[in-house]
Amino acid sequence: MERYWNEEIETMSREDMKKLQSERLVKQVKHVYENVKYYRDLMDEKGIKPEDIKSTDDLCKLPFLSKADLREAYPYGLLAKPLSECVRIHSTSGTTGKRVVAFYTQNDVDLWQDCCARAITAAGGTKDDICQVCYGYGLFTGGAGLDGGSHKVGCLTLPMSSGNTERQITFMRDLGATIICCTPSYAAYIGETLHDMGLTPDDIQLKAGIFGAEPWTEEMRRSIEKSLGIKAYDIYGLTETSGPGVAFECSEQSGMHINEDNFIPEIINPETGEVLPEGEVGELVFTSITKEAFPLLRYRTRDLCVLSRKKCSCGRTLIKMTKPMGRSDDMMIIRGVNVFPSQIETVLIEQGYSPNYLIEVDRVNNSDTLDISVEMKTDQLSDKVKDMQQQERDLATAIRMMLGISPKVHLVTPKSITRSEGKAVRVIDKRKLHDKI
Repeated sequence: MERYWNEEIETMSREDMKKLQSERLVKQVKHVYENVKYYRDLMDEKGIKPEDIKSTDDLCKLPFLSKADLREAYPYGLLAKPLSECVRIHSTSGTTGKRVVAFYTQNDVDLWQDCCARAITAAGGTKDDICQVCYGYGLFTGGAGLDGGSHKVGCLTLPMSSGNTERQITFMRDLGATIICCTPSYAAYIGETLHDMGLTPDDIQLKAGIFGAEPWTEEMRRSIEKSLGIKAYDIYGLTETSGPGVAFECSEQSGMHINEDNFIPEIINPETGEVLPEGEVGELVFTSITKEAFPLLRYRTRDLCVLSRKKCSCGRTLIKMTKPMGRSDDMMIIRGVNVFPSQIETVLIEQGYSPNYLIEVDRVNNSDTLDISVEMKTDQLSDKVKDMQQQERDLATAIRMMLGISPKVHLVTPKSITRSEGKAVRVIDKRKLHDKI
């Protein structure tokens, strides 16, 4: 029988949820307009006043916010509460520019932890479970979010953070961890290390894993489930909106339920900003309707996905989002072809290779080049150069069939590609570096 953390909210009728969202949206718009000059200026520019927003039907009247806005307003320009009422900050990695700093009141932290508790409960977690949190702690939201959610559920919580993988496995075995929370790439690495230590899933007690913070494919899910002997659940979130727990997967594993009582989702055409109907692929936009310190209205995530209200077997009525299909700003255009890293990952796993890879894109003599380094598994190693070259050609052919363009494939030895303890770095686009020179 499916368990819920907050059954009233998670199974609420569409009519009642819309009423709740509308009440909270009206209140939030007034709060933001009165306390955030940056956003008030955007609304004034569009000729919109708080009294123009009477329900969720009016959401489309509001201006968008983007990561560029967050960087421009850094550090305090979007703060909606006095600093004296804030108890926490978290921050994005800053790998693509100036860091984004998000602020939290105690109520914001409580609501965030509640969202994560829903995710843990949906994965089968109870107070009798031992939850090993291997997301990074600190400014990154992963560790703090799942740690707080685990405490709310009442699990015995192991705040391991990431890294020192053999120690992770030792604690996992000695203490009998039943749920693991980390990035999917780190979960795959734990599975590899377990095997290298001469152990099997029978030597650990894990039953479920909650994985997020980076894109991962269904093929990678199946690989992780096999290597760790678990059911792998997806979780979604952004530092800008709170962190993990904005949406979570249930036992059906067919998309993630969005916590609609806290976040209103929209799908838009990334080029025009037009709101698209349910079922169409587009850019995901979120409006935070309960966040106090850092409430973002119509924030463009750049994640591409689909929303669906199809009835779910778990009994939850919360709208679902598909696993992000890529990012509108992560999509690479190579020789005129749209390429997402997830497409390449799908081919690698289907062909029996490791999900550890590195894509390097460059421009030579005005022509784009695509080089993909792929880790082999131990049983794929060969002393014969001809065999290796044939494997590379076969894999290059399979990728060409998927993408429509030919890559150069380099098979490398196991564990030779640097492992990330946070989000895995999958793409190095050297063309951007050239463009900056």
